[in-house]
Amino acid sequence: MESGTLEKLPPWASSLLSSARVAHLGLLDDAGRPRVLPVTYAVFGGAIWSAIDNKPKRVPGDELARVRWLRRSPSAALTVDCYDDDWSRLAWVQVLGSVAVEPVRDDALDALARRYPAYRSARPAGPLLRLSPERVLCWRAADTR
Repeated sequence: MESGTLEKLPPWASSLLSSARVAHLGLLDDAGRPRVLPVTYAVFGGAIWSAIDNKPKRVPGDELARVRWLRRSPSAALTVDCYDDDWSRLAWVQVLGSVAVEPVRDDALDALARRYPAYRSARPAGPLLRLSPERVLCWRAADTR
């Protein structure tokens, strides 16, 4: 297992982080229980950005449980992985840090829209979640350098 920053990731880990379509965001709920949620994301400006998007929700974005939880306890982990039945191809990248809940920013939405066509036609209303990396871990089963 290697650790470091986004800028110091080995090429294979940077590629996995930039190409994975979904990540899993680990956070703590109001009772301190762990929760893991699938999220769309983009690496931009030294941070990982995710948006509260326009998919149907029971409450507005600012009132969502995950937003409430992150405002109360901003520590989080974002994980992307590559699974294969051939276990020599397994790999993952995990970004540990603090999440800030922020208003919508065009530059972050542009980064998300470059990755996800749905965001081009229907820009997320937000808010945005900005994960500031404090530690980055990566691992893979086989070294293919």
